[in-house]
Amino acid sequence: MTFVDFEKGESPKSLKMNSTTIPTIESNEVLVKVNAFGVNRADTLQRQGKYPPPKGESEILGLEIAGVVVAVGSNVTTVKEGERVFGLVAGGGYAQYAKILSDHVFKTPDNLSCAEAAGIAEVFLTAYQSLCDIGQLKQGQSALIHAGASGVGLAAIQLANLIGASIAVTASSPEKLQVCADLGASTLVNYQQQDFADALSSTGFKADVVIDFIGAEYTNRSLKVLNMDGCIIQLAMLNGRFGDNLDMGLLLGKRAKIQGSTLRNRSDEYKTKLITEFSQRFLDEFKTGKLKPVIDTVYAVEKITEAHTRMEDNDTIGKLICTW
Repeated sequence: MTFVDFEKGESPKSLKMNSTTIPTIESNEVLVKVNAFGVNRADTLQRQGKYPPPKGESEILGLEIAGVVVAVGSNVTTVKEGERVFGLVAGGGYAQYAKILSDHVFKTPDNLSCAEAAGIAEVFLTAYQSLCDIGQLKQGQSALIHAGASGVGLAAIQLANLIGASIAVTASSPEKLQVCADLGASTLVNYQQQDFADALSSTGFKADVVIDFIGAEYTNRSLKVLNMDGCIIQLAMLNGRFGDNLDMGLLLGKRAKIQGSTLRNRSDEYKTKLITEFSQRFLDEFKTGKLKPVIDTVYAVEKITEAHTRMEDNDTIGKLICTW
């Protein structure tokens, strides 16, 4: 099979097509002929040599796929050959075939294409984990979502809106903020023009849950607009590994919690539980249209270099998808 290879530590130009054997599945796995895969920031970090796959997982890039089941393991009863599926993998997504645990498979709704389905698993599960599992966001509460026009950000806006929370977002342009507003965000801050803490404080907005990808100086500013007993969930560190001096007074005074979170290196059992809970609560909403993958661009796989470049330039609104 063909897959997208890369040179560790190199630029997007190092991405190239290569060939390898089709994966062999175990009794609890299925083999999927991949029609489309999502491009995530974790992929660019792995290419740069900063985010290795968990031990024992494929070195091939790619965390989410959509396609058609072509083989099932002997113990698999939940899906069968010929069904369209999408799902989460810990590696191996940038290939014509990928294996995936049967418990980590979603059946693709009839109203979604494979390209659309490939933009669901990573961002919606990350958003669900942050808002619902960690943040315990409830109806009537409020969420501040940084990088609101990112894939995870737009998924989080939709989930928070369905939960019945009020939503504030930060983004870098009027175009990005408009997309956030269209999906349910009511308080919009262009961080290029305003200090988000000052802007939100002037409106009286207070967040019960903050989703942050930035870190560093954002932490203290998020604490300023956090409600009592609120939670900041740190998903990335785009402004660097080390932050400024943490305001312990704000942290203690608000009984705040700062929680770091990842998804890729969680156990299979954790992911199965998360996927099951998300499916029971929200999967049908993709059939009704109340939830939708927000796709920026669908590229042919030969354009993968352009997709990685745009991801690294933060030049996206929603998901970048590649198709075979």
